[in-house]
Amino acid sequence: MMEIITVRKVFLIGFLILILNWVWRAVNWVWLRPKRLEKYLKKQGFSGNSYRILMGDMRESNQMDQVAHSLPLPLTADFLPRMMPFFHHTVQKHGKKCFTWYGPYPNVIVMDPETLREIMSRHELFPKPKIGSHNHVFLSGLLNHEGPKWSKHRSILNPAFRIDNLKSILPAFNSSCKDMLEEWEKLASAKGTVELDAWTYCHDLTRNMLARASFGDSYKDGIKIFEIQQEQIDLGLQAIRSVYIPGSKFLPTKFNKRLRETERDMRAMFKAMIETKEKEIKSGRGSDKNSDLLCSMLASNTKQIKEEGPDTGLSLDDLIDDCKAFYLAGQNVTSSLFVWTLVALSQHQDWQNKARHEISQAFGDNEPDFDGLSHLKVVTMILHEVLRLYSPAYFTCRITKQEVKLERFTLPEGVVITIPMLLVHHDPDLWGDDVKLFKPERFVNGVASATKGRLAFLPFSAGPRTCIGQNFSMLQAKLFVATVLQRFSVELSPSYTHAPFPAATTFPQHGAHLIIRKV
Repeated sequence: MMEIITVRKVFLIGFLILILNWVWRAVNWVWLRPKRLEKYLKKQGFSGNSYRILMGDMRESNQMDQVAHSLPLPLTADFLPRMMPFFHHTVQKHGKKCFTWYGPYPNVIVMDPETLREIMSRHELFPKPKIGSHNHVFLSGLLNHEGPKWSKHRSILNPAFRIDNLKSILPAFNSSCKDMLEEWEKLASAKGTVELDAWTYCHDLTRNMLARASFGDSYKDGIKIFEIQQEQIDLGLQAIRSVYIPGSKFLPTKFNKRLRETERDMRAMFKAMIETKEKEIKSGRGSDKNSDLLCSMLASNTKQIKEEGPDTGLSLDDLIDDCKAFYLAGQNVTSSLFVWTLVALSQHQDWQNKARHEISQAFGDNEPDFDGLSHLKVVTMILHEVLRLYSPAYFTCRITKQEVKLERFTLPEGVVITIPMLLVHHDPDLWGDDVKLFKPERFVNGVASATKGRLAFLPFSAGPRTCIGQNFSMLQAKLFVATVLQRFSVELSPSYTHAPFPAATTFPQHGAHLIIRKV
């Protein structure tokens, strides 16, 4: 009997220790640790709101988002308070050396070019944060990996994005542009002009281009994946605006169930397409050419495995993750660049005419070729200015895994670093008093001259982790502008509503209604 009582006491003591440990960890997570980090940051000269238990700044941030996104803007208005209302408000209130709270996590805003260069160049010390229950929606494959695993993926994927491979993909891009422009021709055939929502066409065109370039003849199957991925993105954005509770993704909610279903369905479709492509290559039907990205990726992976051994290559799950990451980034970044370029050219007819003249000089009525596109100086200046003003990726985040000493301050372990590219691109201290104006001529001598050698232009990030698809996206955009302006002029419709909106990238909340005229 005494032995049973002793066992019960031991069990009860053990249980109480577990409970106390859990309580301590919860109190530390929700209060002690945030207050300790707040004190540390303020000693380093950072300013921000005092921590509010659990929610931090999220309630105020969400309220400001709702108000900002409820009203459109005049064309000439500063749209930063609409795109990033709380960050913009924080910088205005506390200065550029400031922080916010994402729930119980302190979030330091960094806009200084020298500090940005330190962070971007020392990426091993500043990995991407894994805060949140649904990181896999926005971070997978190359976007998600760190250290040796990132290096391995980047090395194997790099050949697919080299210039010689981009040249072979250009016909796929051309086919997609032709399909869209032929539809515009039909719509405008009666009067020579038509009003349409350019955002819808830009979105669909980017999907079509990406699917053709990624999967070649199987591109129609690739387009289906976008529909599932878009639903997953919408669900992920909902999760970001909520307080993260550790373990919440395992709860049997309708939201979590649907998110798991979209992930399962998308992975199954990528798996089928990869396996089909591998069979084509083995049978000899796809081995004589690497005319699509997936074929190039598989060829590079096979070469790596043959030369270095099976453990050095990418698994099927790795390839699926990388395809998913490229689909996410490629679709959203490029469609955003397309539509805001059309909006900017519609507003600034002088630059539209300059671009059309350059395109006419380079190609006449002929189909644009790779070498000609590479030498379009005016078009490149326009695209750079659009990327500055309407940066598709408007912010990115890093986190400190240990205390890190930078040149101007020290950051403790566990601090999220937000790099708000859009705020950097609109900073008058970096770009001058005309920062809000559309002035492509600022890039006449290239990016380095426009930024005066400072890290102030980050549409594709910077440093070793610069976006692997940068040249891919710029080639798409140059071809898009060239083919559109060869056939049409564009202008804003009276029904156009100016409402830049922060979703996966910067997109027009109410579409982009333009008038298209045959030239």
